[in-house]
Amino acid sequence: MRTYHFLPLLIWTSVFHTIDAIPLQENANRDFPSERITGLTQDDGKVLHRTKRGWMWNQFFLLEEYTGTDTQYVGKLHTDQDKGDGNLKYILTGDGAGSLFVIDENTGDIHAAKKLDREEKSLYILRAKAIDRKTGRQVEPESEFIIKIHDINDNEPKFTKDIYTASVPEMSGVGTSVIQVTATDADDANYGNSAKVVYSILQGQPYFSVDPESGIIKTALPDMSRENREQYQVVIQAKDMGGQMGGLSGTTTVNITLTDVNNNPPRFPQSTYQFHSPESVPLGTHLGRIKANDPDVGENAEMEYSIAEGDGADMFDVITDKDTQEGIITVKQNLDFENKMLYTLRVDASNTHPDPRFLHLGPFKDTAVVKISVEDIDEPPVFTKIFYLIEVDEDVKEGSIIGQVTAYDPDAMNNLIKYSVDRHTDMDRIFSIHSENGSIFTLKPLDRESTPWHNITITATEINNSKQSSHIPVFIRILDINDHAPEFAMYYETFVCENAKPGQLIQTVSVMDKDDPPRGHKFFFEPVPEFPLNPNFTIVDNKDNTAGIMTRKDGYSRNKMSTYLLPILIFDNDYPIQSSTGTLTIRVCACDSQGNMQSCNAEALVLSAGLSTGALIAILLCVIILLVLVVLFAALKRQRKKEPLIISKDDVRDNIVTYNDEGGGEEDTQAFDIGTLRNPEAREDSKLRRDVMPETIFQIRRTVPLWENIDVQDFIHRRLKENDSDPSAPPYDSLATYAYEGNDSIADSLSSLESLTADCNQDYDYLSDWGPRFKKLADMYGGDDSDRD
Repeated sequence: MRTYHFLPLLIWTSVFHTIDAIPLQENANRDFPSERITGLTQDDGKVLHRTKRGWMWNQFFLLEEYTGTDTQYVGKLHTDQDKGDGNLKYILTGDGAGSLFVIDENTGDIHAAKKLDREEKSLYILRAKAIDRKTGRQVEPESEFIIKIHDINDNEPKFTKDIYTASVPEMSGVGTSVIQVTATDADDANYGNSAKVVYSILQGQPYFSVDPESGIIKTALPDMSRENREQYQVVIQAKDMGGQMGGLSGTTTVNITLTDVNNNPPRFPQSTYQFHSPESVPLGTHLGRIKANDPDVGENAEMEYSIAEGDGADMFDVITDKDTQEGIITVKQNLDFENKMLYTLRVDASNTHPDPRFLHLGPFKDTAVVKISVEDIDEPPVFTKIFYLIEVDEDVKEGSIIGQVTAYDPDAMNNLIKYSVDRHTDMDRIFSIHSENGSIFTLKPLDRESTPWHNITITATEINNSKQSSHIPVFIRILDINDHAPEFAMYYETFVCENAKPGQLIQTVSVMDKDDPPRGHKFFFEPVPEFPLNPNFTIVDNKDNTAGIMTRKDGYSRNKMSTYLLPILIFDNDYPIQSSTGTLTIRVCACDSQGNMQSCNAEALVLSAGLSTGALIAILLCVIILLVLVVLFAALKRQRKKEPLIISKDDVRDNIVTYNDEGGGEEDTQAFDIGTLRNPEAREDSKLRRDVMPETIFQIRRTVPLWENIDVQDFIHRRLKENDSDPSAPPYDSLATYAYEGNDSIADSLSSLESLTADCNQDYDYLSDWGPRFKKLADMYGGDDSDRD
């Protein structure tokens, strides 16, 4: 089925009700009477009559905060039905009726009984009734009117905050915005100038100014310096009535702080600093502190110190204390009085966060000279190394020299030195040292397996001054020799099944060795020479420091022999070669078909013919799990649905697109013929399939302009061609409808705007002859009891 889009052609028929304008009448007292349309449209064609509604009142506005002695007069209610004979009674209802507003039921005069405040309520909605005292019926329909309260200037402007806090960078230009203050006035902004606020500055000149309309505070002086003054207090006034005399005003305080900018370079308070240092101070010792002053604060005052190239730059260093912003002079290398006694340093202090706006003020750094004098002291002996490492074999003989330490006196006198072992580091007295030449020798045998390392301390002391001594650590490493034989790594509980076959692996054994050869362990496994060929088991060397025990015969019997002893010779490959014999105990056991041990007793086990309770439980659990899986699979299979061709609900393929067609009017004789859609000229041989993806995705859709006064048949042909060439149109198995409503209707226009006279009576009885579709209109305009407002 070929389908198409359609462009509905609709002729809208609008039915307008007759609208009678209600004229606004004014009298000398600004009376606003409302009108009411009364009358009947009868079957005999009588004319509708309009009668005036007689309500009149002459005041809608009332001043707030009335302070007079009498009640404030609001207005007067009156109806033309009132003949002045006292037969009518006026009743007032609505907002404040009876409490705020009181009406004289005889005359209709309304007074305000209390003082009103527009800020509490700006208008009141009231309703009035006129009732005949004799019959109790209303002579006029209830009428509604509004009393609006006029505003007076009884509220002063109020700022949103009593105290504002703001800040602005120092050195800011004139007109830099600081903060905006806002004042509000509760008076009516739409009536007079009671709520028109103007801002002015009472305190804070000439440093700051305020925009009179927006309330934005700005700087008024250039280059204000925080270092000279940091805090300012500004008083702002807000005055209503546009700032004129007689207006009410309010004030607020704005505390303004000048924030710091980096506009000051660091400066040393003195040009030269002098420090002294003993020549024996350790590296990293703090010799002294220097500090440059910077009047800025925060990160603008942060600085770093550095030593310029020159004398002493490689001997000393300077670090920056981030908390105090001080430069700390430290020792970088060992000092020697005999080599140099005085150093002169050039230390720079510079800001870490310079501001490019103020670089024209000069370089943001300063330089000071630091002189350091080295003092001569009696120094202790100095070892040639910071530590010593000595390696010795564990089989070294007692009294053998294993190493030597050397120290010297750095002073010019070059005093003699004696050496000693700190016995706190050698409690067992295994080592000793020659006091004159520093040779270290052993006093006891060494064992690497018990203690692989010995860490001792050697002391060098000046002979002439025993207080001058130095200590140095000596690390002695004991080297391994092959003095332990390999052995089983653990105790093995080995068994062989009675139903074992030849060549089965029953155990894998590994060994351990206390020695630690430099090339790593390498072990070998062999039968002992006394039993080179075992008829029951075979030892297989796996070449990875393990060995496998294999069976050599078919079946073993517990009744004949329940236990076998298998000796294994184990040896290493280090020098000298060490070996040992390990014996493996192998028990004969009864096993199941999978080779799992069941019993190793000599007596045969009598097993029950049936399955054990544990086996039954296991089988039952397996069956339950299988059933659950089957149920889940079946449920998933039932829920599985074939994936639809159209996933999106907005896709219109395989759908029938229907449109409501109202059809033509009574004179629609030119509606299109369906045969026109079968015009051979409207078909094309090469059409795009819309139920499959077109080969050319990005085709340019050419839009067809809408011609005026075009023939319907030609229009439909053009739409057919447009849809055939559109790859985004609905698919071929959907339906599109084109409709044409025709020209016009014999009903003509029903609008009252085309009536010859607005006040004339018209006969609408013919509406009843038009059928049920126009029944509503016939009831509205042709009914006997029609009464329209």
